[in-house]
Amino acid sequence: MIPMFLVPIAVSVVLAQVPNPTPAINAARDAKASTEAAQQKNTEALAAGQQSDQKPPPPGTAATPAPDKAVPPPQGAGYTYDPVGRRDPFVSLAGRGGDVAANAGARPPGVPGLLVSEVTVKGVFQSKGGRIALVQSPDNRTYILKAGDKVFDGSVKTVTQDAVVFSQDVNDPLSLVKQREVRKAIRPEAR
Repeated sequence: MIPMFLVPIAVSVVLAQVPNPTPAINAARDAKASTEAAQQKNTEALAAGQQSDQKPPPPGTAATPAPDKAVPPPQGAGYTYDPVGRRDPFVSLAGRGGDVAANAGARPPGVPGLLVSEVTVKGVFQSKGGRIALVQSPDNRTYILKAGDKVFDGSVKTVTQDAVVFSQDVNDPLSLVKQREVRKAIRPEAR
């Protein structure tokens, strides 16, 4: 138990350790007042900029709007995007330049108009001259290919017993490789 004569001393020691909040409160009030003054100055400058097409106020008068009229926020020019010369941001970069675009001019009819990426190998047969492959185009037409045949974006390199190997032209100016080998196997549903 604390003796009674020590209580006032203990209270004064505790109060001495608590800092005076008055200077911090005054500093916060000053900061708030200066922020509000700067905001008011900015609002006046923006309003003066919007009213630049009107005649300027006479000298010696303040350019503040009437207090009963609200100043609308400034209307910006807005953001516009000019896509000229830029790539489409929604096109994947994974297949960049690997395939010739499907709409790259008019394609010839038949085998010379087929793209390597759009053919489906349906079967391979042995003939007197070697193996031949049955391939199907996206329009469900069937064509016969043999080694050396030209397609729109490459040529047939070889025909194996279960696949066709194409030599596809790479249309990418940044690539050091100008041709790549694409192996198209017989589709499982065709077996």
